[in-house]
Amino acid sequence: MVNRIVLNERSYFGRGARAKIRDEILERGFKRLLFVTDKALLEKSVARMVTIEIEIAGCEYFIFDGVKANPTVSNVKSALQVAKENNVDAIVAVGGGSVIDTAKAVSIIMANPEFIDVVSLDGVANTKNSGLPLIALPTTSGTAAEVTINYVITDEERTKKMVCVDPHDIPIAAIIDPDLMETMPQSLAASTGMDALTHAMEGYITKAAWMMTDMFHLNAMSLIHKNIVAAANEKEKNAVDKMAYAQYIAGMGFSNVGLGIVHSMAHSLGAYFDTPHGVANAVLLPHVLRFNGKVCPDLFRNMGRAFDLNMDNLTDEEAIEKVVEEIFNLNRQLNIPPNLRSLNIPEDKLQTLAEQAINDACTPGNPREVTVEDILNIYKEAY
Repeated sequence: MVNRIVLNERSYFGRGARAKIRDEILERGFKRLLFVTDKALLEKSVARMVTIEIEIAGCEYFIFDGVKANPTVSNVKSALQVAKENNVDAIVAVGGGSVIDTAKAVSIIMANPEFIDVVSLDGVANTKNSGLPLIALPTTSGTAAEVTINYVITDEERTKKMVCVDPHDIPIAAIIDPDLMETMPQSLAASTGMDALTHAMEGYITKAAWMMTDMFHLNAMSLIHKNIVAAANEKEKNAVDKMAYAQYIAGMGFSNVGLGIVHSMAHSLGAYFDTPHGVANAVLLPHVLRFNGKVCPDLFRNMGRAFDLNMDNLTDEEAIEKVVEEIFNLNRQLNIPPNLRSLNIPEDKLQTLAEQAINDACTPGNPREVTVEDILNIYKEAY
């Protein structure tokens, strides 16, 4: 079997790393940039921390700040219009996963105009050209969109989150600067951190996992478990730094082996009810882990050890439950909503959610074979 790893051409890490965007612009000769962000980051002056560096490099930029929390096809088309009208030669994305995902879609379509409808990018798109050069600077510690070959866009007409998988979309450079992440409110730091933990845990037990991605995922689990509470609740600087690196490490893994039904089920919640992705993952994660543990209990022992739990002399069931209870414990410490009911999800819609989740692009990677009825039962357990 041949395993493939796709990563950024370059990545920079550390406080103040945003200044490296000057070198990238000057070395690559960019003249006109599409600057993708959201209104909140503009208002908080987080985006300004990056535009200052672009100005020092002497480069023009044109701002698109209309990205929604769960970006849509119309979001992409609006950003694409700004890119075309201003004849940009590269894109800079400053934001969380929604911002970077929107920028990825624009990047791909600019280089592959036959996909201008956006919806044809759903799944594994047969694009021919690498996207317009994209530099990504994440402002959350969760999605790892800056290092993955995936992006997620909501098709509002079909009420579906499209999981687009394309090596041509990976940013040419990722800049991981914890200074850009410190303004996150507690709720966002908690939910995006749990998104990163979900990436690491699902990526570790997915069907395609192998030696190198195991290394990434176990390291990410350990870092997140040690630092997520201090980073989110206390804004402890060293913990914020470690979370910034941990989410990227998890992305190095799962981007190359896929995920499972935590993400499938979270995507349905986001498509129908605009549920924040990290919150959906956090609520669903312990219930899906309990379901999947029956086919890979030894992997749960390894995950428990990554959390510094004593996993010796436990039965398979005890090992699984110990890891599951640790996730519930983290959720409580982070003030994550306890169940789907608290998110105002209508119980009579669970069947519809399950029917969509079974067809999600992440479902085939789940370590345990799953039916619509299985997914419905997990939704009910999480309700």
